[in-house]
Amino acid sequence: MLRVHTFLKMLNMSTNASYNDQGGAEAAVEVCTEGTSTTSGTGAGFGLFSTDFKKNDDLKEMLESNKESLKLEAMKRIIGLIAKGKNASELFPAVVKNVANKNIELKKLVYVYLVRYAEEQQDLALLSISTFQRALKDPNQLIRASALRVLSSIRVPIIVPIMMLAIKESASDMSPYVRKTSAHAIQKLYSLDPEQREHLIEVIEKLLKDKSTLVAGSVVMAFEEVCPDRIDLIHKNYRKLCNLLVDVEEWGQVVIISMLTRYARTQFTSPWQEGVSFDENNEKAFYDSDSEEKRDETETKPYMMDPDHRLLLRNTKPLLQSRNTAVVMAVAQLYWHLAPTHEVSAVTKSLVRLLRSHREVQYVVLQNIATMSIQRKGMFEPYMKSFYVRSTDPTHIKTLKLEILTNLANEANISTILREFQTYVKSQDKAFAAATIQAIGRCATNISEVTDTCLNGLVLLLSNRDETVVAESVVVIKKLLQTQPTQHSEIIKHMAKLFDKITVAMARASILWLIGEYCERVPKIAPDVLRKMAKSFTSEEDIVKLQIVNLAAKLYLTNSKQTKLLTQYILNLGKYDQNYDIRDRTRFIRQLIVPNEKSGALSKYARRILLAPKPAPLLQSAFKDRDRYQLGTLSHSLNLKASGYQELSDWPAVAPDQSVRNVEVIEPVNEWVPTVGKSKPAKSAKSEDKFYSDSEGEQVGRKGSKNSSSSSSNDSSSSSSSSSSEGSEESDEETSDESPKSSSQSGEGSSESETDQKKEKNKKNTDSKAKSKAVNSESEENNNMVSSSSEDGSSSSESSSSDSDSDTEQKKSSSRSKPKAHERPPKEVSLLDLDDVTPSAPTTPKASAYSPSLLSDLEGLSLSSVSSPMQVTVQPFGPVKSHELLHHMSGKGLSARYHFPRQPFLYQPSMVQLQITLTNASDQPLEGIHLGEHSPASLTLHRFSPVERLEPQASVTVSMGIDFNDSTQAANFQLCTKEAEFSVSIQPAVGELLLPASLTQADFEKEQGKLLGMNETSATITMAEGHCSSAVVNKQVRSMAHLGEVITGHNNTHRFAGRTVSSGALVLVTVEKREAADATITVNTDKSVMASMLLRDLKQALASA
Repeated sequence: MLRVHTFLKMLNMSTNASYNDQGGAEAAVEVCTEGTSTTSGTGAGFGLFSTDFKKNDDLKEMLESNKESLKLEAMKRIIGLIAKGKNASELFPAVVKNVANKNIELKKLVYVYLVRYAEEQQDLALLSISTFQRALKDPNQLIRASALRVLSSIRVPIIVPIMMLAIKESASDMSPYVRKTSAHAIQKLYSLDPEQREHLIEVIEKLLKDKSTLVAGSVVMAFEEVCPDRIDLIHKNYRKLCNLLVDVEEWGQVVIISMLTRYARTQFTSPWQEGVSFDENNEKAFYDSDSEEKRDETETKPYMMDPDHRLLLRNTKPLLQSRNTAVVMAVAQLYWHLAPTHEVSAVTKSLVRLLRSHREVQYVVLQNIATMSIQRKGMFEPYMKSFYVRSTDPTHIKTLKLEILTNLANEANISTILREFQTYVKSQDKAFAAATIQAIGRCATNISEVTDTCLNGLVLLLSNRDETVVAESVVVIKKLLQTQPTQHSEIIKHMAKLFDKITVAMARASILWLIGEYCERVPKIAPDVLRKMAKSFTSEEDIVKLQIVNLAAKLYLTNSKQTKLLTQYILNLGKYDQNYDIRDRTRFIRQLIVPNEKSGALSKYARRILLAPKPAPLLQSAFKDRDRYQLGTLSHSLNLKASGYQELSDWPAVAPDQSVRNVEVIEPVNEWVPTVGKSKPAKSAKSEDKFYSDSEGEQVGRKGSKNSSSSSSNDSSSSSSSSSSEGSEESDEETSDESPKSSSQSGEGSSESETDQKKEKNKKNTDSKAKSKAVNSESEENNNMVSSSSEDGSSSSESSSSDSDSDTEQKKSSSRSKPKAHERPPKEVSLLDLDDVTPSAPTTPKASAYSPSLLSDLEGLSLSSVSSPMQVTVQPFGPVKSHELLHHMSGKGLSARYHFPRQPFLYQPSMVQLQITLTNASDQPLEGIHLGEHSPASLTLHRFSPVERLEPQASVTVSMGIDFNDSTQAANFQLCTKEAEFSVSIQPAVGELLLPASLTQADFEKEQGKLLGMNETSATITMAEGHCSSAVVNKQVRSMAHLGEVITGHNNTHRFAGRTVSSGALVLVTVEKREAADATITVNTDKSVMASMLLRDLKQALASA
């Protein structure tokens, strides 16, 4: 008895929980086996591995018992068996007998069992059809729904008419749960008998009109399954679905969003057209249906977003904060496929948030981000650190993050990304290390400034102990050299020297291919490599042997004097090789290159065949062509069309008629009821106005506050219009008591009757409520539009009720209501505000006031936090170059020139100082000269103090600072006077972004040793005549770049050191003179783009005559 009591205690829980909790079911079965071990007539235990076929006899006896408690216990044990995966089908006859039992708990369990086995035991289930039909009229909604679920699970064509009738009746059931079940049954019936499609569409059309959020997701799923092409069924329900979306259960939201995405692509025009301009008045006209004049004005625009299109985007945006990752992903793909380009970035932070989830979720999200980042890098650049690889990430996650980082690489962040890649190459995960090397190759191909840097780094990896890293490096170098082979003969020579140390077959084959392809550029090394290969030919891998044969053939054609005998020897070895591919290749090559009587005319074209120029390989992302599939789908994840995938249609050239989505709203007839006090029926009638009633624009004039109330009802959910009139009246009274505006307005009309005062007060409160609702429910980008819409609604409300008020009073009240419409709601804290993924935007430093004594003290301070051997010096060198900023013809008499004084900026050490000379070339004084807006936003400016007055032909010099973030990106800003604004731009040379650093020779060599590989860029030049002396080299380098000279004891080696102004990164330059006028310039810094640009400028300065 104690065991039975324990069993009942464990299973005394809600039925739904017992069905789904498999762990509980397992425990229940274990307890059951102990409790029933002695009840079997044969004495056999009810063990999990018992071979006794009578082990279920005790359950059958309990089901046939007259006691309800025993039957209930037996059914719980049977459901426990099913939950554990055991076969309980042999109990079907005994269970079916209890289908008509009056015990509700028992009947629920019986129905759960029948849903599981009705399809297998169809004959026995048919015997209970009448019982199920009676249960469809049971008072309990759960029994009605369970009966329909069992009935639809009996997949026998003969009962299709019965199922059809049951579905139609359940679709009209008062319980939304039963209607939801009928929507699920539609899909089962359609799969059983597709000929019922037309009848089922009628039911779907009926259920689509259902206002319950419980039904919406299920009926849309049925729509997608049965008739996804019948978009005419969605027209009338489109706006309702958009407004109900936020209250639908999560998986229903996913289905509805997917359906609405396909619907929108067929009904609206593309927002991605060139020259698109967005007219917010068009959206305002959606709520104010009487604004015909504004509608005529907006028709001249090239593009106007459909109000229903905007409604969908606005109502799905809050779902980005959903806890369900599928919902967030669905909204993200909707914005990607439907939103204007400047609004797509709204999903970025939500997708980055999902990277905190499980690995499976990360995998799907990263795949979609990889596709997005190819087309729109700017979306994810601020969150680049979120894609850094963690040591705990699995390989497939690491590879996807690597793909995204490669897609995001540009001139500004390539230095940071390459430093990250250098760490990844050292990973113990060989597959990931190989993928990193491929990513470096892609970066070198896409960004020409770092090609040399990446090649140098890859060449250093050839000395790595890991064969996988070496092999992948050789393969990537081979692809990079194909893009510009004329400049890299030194690298080919270096790879030939390392050939003996490399053992990976693919790497050896790649080196041999390179030497053979460019054998004319290494004429001394190629024959020697062929000699070594002839010795080891028999012991090489097959892929290496094929490349040895190719190398021999190419050398025979280009240098037959040295390699003729070697080639014949290798061809003889290949002729008797065990691999038939090598034998065939050898015979083909012999007939092709060795002319004889049998070779025919083919040998004439040997050179054209073997030495034909090969196109450079394209290193591109594996996700480049995945955008042809809809984001978030299985087809996108697999990169192939999965079964059941529905392609998104192209945008229509001309939008279909939008009036098909208008819904006629029947105004309720207000019967006269004698009331005491305020008239509440009129109040409630106003609150029920719907925003879809576009056809009721003619009746707007009859009601004062109709526009504002319709605007508020549109922005809120559909349930907001069903509030009781009594509650709204009480809230109106509270608002009127608390609001000073309402009290002042009611005080102005004190000469009127008491009833008119209350009506006026109520209307004004309603307007203020509509304004606050519109502002709070609107997104940030549409905030101004809704505010103006609310203003118009307020003014129209007040004007319609001004029968007894004067014009002066109307102006006063409207002037008081306008500021309220522009109040912004308090910022809400959402799940998307993540501290660790917030992009770090540089803040504009506040101008500080320095006294003269303080300025003199600051002049001697060091601008770097490094040790004493690396202090930054501030002595300028060479003449100052002046650049024109604004010509006096363009500036209406104002001209401006600027130069870099090469001094640290006192107000902010990370800024580059500029001095601007302003000249008034006109005959009139100029007033109020100052700086206006600047771009891009990532640049930080310290503005000069405004020049109040500049007399004719007078000049003034002002100082300003700009933080270029170690980039040569142009700083654009407005140079303004009191009367005009002029757009100007300053783009610094890379040498002006540096400050000289004082280093000893030992410190220089030590720091240079830390900046090798990808941090080193070099080139060989021929210096112009007169530039070979040390003094000229020193002058040319320091005039081109703001660097400090490092004193060395060598006359032929010149070293210079500096630091970047913004980040303080070390920049080392070495000019080493060689034979005659040749010299090698080497730049060492972790700022790869700056290094490439600085090297280019130095080459030009030293090589120019």
